[in-house]
Amino acid sequence: MFGNYLIGLREGLEASLVVCILIAYLVKTDRRDALKPIWLGITAAVVLALAFGSALQFGSQTLTFEAQEALGGSLSIIAVGLVTWMVFWMRRTARHLKSELHGKLDAALAMGTAALVLTAFLAVGREGLETALFVWAAVQASSDGTPKPLIGVVLGLLTAVLLGWLFYRGALKINLARFFTWTGGMLVVVAAGVLAYGFHDLQEARFVPGLGSKAFDISEQIPADSWYGTLLKGVFNFQPDPTVVQVVVWCLYLIPTLLFFFAPGRVAQNRATPAAADAAPVAQKEPEPHDTQVAVPGARRDDDRERGTADTERVHDGARRTGEDPGPVEG
Repeated sequence: MFGNYLIGLREGLEASLVVCILIAYLVKTDRRDALKPIWLGITAAVVLALAFGSALQFGSQTLTFEAQEALGGSLSIIAVGLVTWMVFWMRRTARHLKSELHGKLDAALAMGTAALVLTAFLAVGREGLETALFVWAAVQASSDGTPKPLIGVVLGLLTAVLLGWLFYRGALKINLARFFTWTGGMLVVVAAGVLAYGFHDLQEARFVPGLGSKAFDISEQIPADSWYGTLLKGVFNFQPDPTVVQVVVWCLYLIPTLLFFFAPGRVAQNRATPAAADAAPVAQKEPEPHDTQVAVPGARRDDDRERGTADTERVHDGARRTGEDPGPVEG
């Protein structure tokens, strides 16, 4: 259930942020007349996502067992691919999402009402379709039955809507880049379990061999109906008796993806983050004769004193060379 809650929270928060940015920009620029087309596009995107999810759920029930397993396995692989692309894309563009949406909205405002509807529909619809597909794949991979996974998804979506409203009201501020990085990493772990179960579906559909080759079987040590077995299943899609293919696919996806996702230097630091403040100081450039000096309180008197001492020494040196009496030197 936690894995499905995370899916609903992560995907729903992305959509909520998009809606908040669009609405806040229109309100700030005094274009409230464009709010109605925006809400129309958002509503159409939500309806499309619900229709797509319903078609996946009820349409697959009319197929034969092998066709259901083949469809479920294929869509699970597609869903994992889309979610993987999404978490990398969101981590890279989280801090630039606002300016990107503002640019698209400005262009839509110049083109008219239909463009506004289309902009909101595409911005929210992509998130909705990805969510519907990945939720359906996660529900298929779950052994809890349909209600519990869907409850987790609904709770995640409701939390995302609440957070989006708090963002819009200015009552909540978090580091979105860091939030999407860590939730993205957790979502990669969930996706690894969905991918492994997708290949198990393809094995049951006889598209992939090795259904009888078990990597291990720890059903007695971790019963599927125990509380910890249920917890592992809900969070990681853990299976106590996976096939060799499932374990290989899980490892080949999870390890390289997490290493690449959390690779040092790939997550850009915000200029306002503490990490930037703790960075090593940059060596100061030695002042050149043409450099403009910045006045520092108390420094000018010291410089003048040093300069006066140096001038006095130069006068005495010159006097000794010419054999003259330098006389008193004014400081």
